[in-house]
Amino acid sequence: MPESYVLLGLVVGAAIVFAFVNGANDAANSIATVIGTRNLAPRTALVMAAFCEFAGAASGTAVAVTIGKGIVNPEALTMGIILSGVGAIIVWAIVATLKGMPISLHHGLVSGLVGAALAQGGLSIINLRVLGRIFGAVVTWPVLGLTGGFALMLAILWLCRRWKPATVRTVFSRLQVCSAAFLAYSHGKNDGQMPIALIAMGLMAFGGGTTLDFPMWSVMLSAASISLGTAIGGRRVIRTMGSQLTTLKPENGFAAEASAATLIEIASRLGLPVSTTHCISSTIMGVGAARRLSAVRWGVAERIVLTWVLTFPGCGMLGFVLGLLLRSVA
Repeated sequence: MPESYVLLGLVVGAAIVFAFVNGANDAANSIATVIGTRNLAPRTALVMAAFCEFAGAASGTAVAVTIGKGIVNPEALTMGIILSGVGAIIVWAIVATLKGMPISLHHGLVSGLVGAALAQGGLSIINLRVLGRIFGAVVTWPVLGLTGGFALMLAILWLCRRWKPATVRTVFSRLQVCSAAFLAYSHGKNDGQMPIALIAMGLMAFGGGTTLDFPMWSVMLSAASISLGTAIGGRRVIRTMGSQLTTLKPENGFAAEASAATLIEIASRLGLPVSTTHCISSTIMGVGAARRLSAVRWGVAERIVLTWVLTFPGCGMLGFVLGLLLRSVA
């Protein structure tokens, strides 16, 4: 029994670290454009995002239920699978953040859990139907983001075609602050549910049951951790997304943020974990392409996409190796 308490403590600690790293890497995407357009100072944007991330993470558990019970069969879940899965994505996220590359922590966590489950229980304990839904979003959501950002930017260009440039900048500078806050909130509502799910999975494995429980302390702790990570900020990721992918003006930033936030909010209400990184990256590309295709720095986009692709096998392999190492003790 003492060992079980130690393992539960490790799961909670890993969930907190994961939430912090999530805030530093993934949440940085939510304010990259508002900083890239020089509409808000980095410190101001980080503080605003931290509050919005906290509010989003504390606003629901639909995504947490999908992560907690939908990937690995509850009766086969062990502390070792949880620790191995979250350990894999923490390592991957730290490396990516230091390199300034945005990644999907959602898909990295799912891949890590799948790799760990394969190592400890085999394919039979994985829910392939739910897994198919999650990975189906890998293709669907970036396409929706690309087309959504493209369409909204075209609409803005048409509606504001007779406006003076100074008027456009003034109006969208204000609107972009609202869209950045909405994006941070929606990110917290989707990605912020992951550490909550990890703690709930640990409690479920600890109790030997099959029912997820979301105590308020786990929600508040997870929300506070992701907010702290956001406040400290992944400045390298912000630079990649906010200025290197394409040149952004306030109207471009608003279109990208509003499109991405709307998609993420819809997914959160459906309980579908999606990559907020994929959403904001694809909407930025769509917005840039609405001006002209050459406005997008496709070399940077290629590096981002390559990192996305490598996340799946990378985290899966890390999860599998850690699962093998922990199989005899957890």
